Amino acid sequence: MLSQEQALAERAKTWQFLELWVDPVLFPPRVLMLIGDRDGSCRIFKPDANYQLVVTHSDYAAAKDWLLEDEYERIESQLLAEETI
Repeated sequence: MLSQEQALAERAKTWQFLELWVDPVLFPPRVLMLIGDRDGSCRIFKPDANYQLVVTHSDYAAAKDWLLEDEYERIESQLLAEETI
């Protein structure tokens, strides 16, 4: 079984985009990070909890619906993998 660092390093090879989502009702706001992979699946992580995996979805629409259901709001931009190279 891979350690958390190894698992994140493996996922770093396949990501396509990253979005930050916040729950603006709380202070300080709760932040979640949505990672979209090249295969279309999406994973949601908690950056403030050592990037713990919260949930995995088979596609972006399902991940977005999950976040909106909990009243998270997307920060208005994406970071694309190509921009970090």
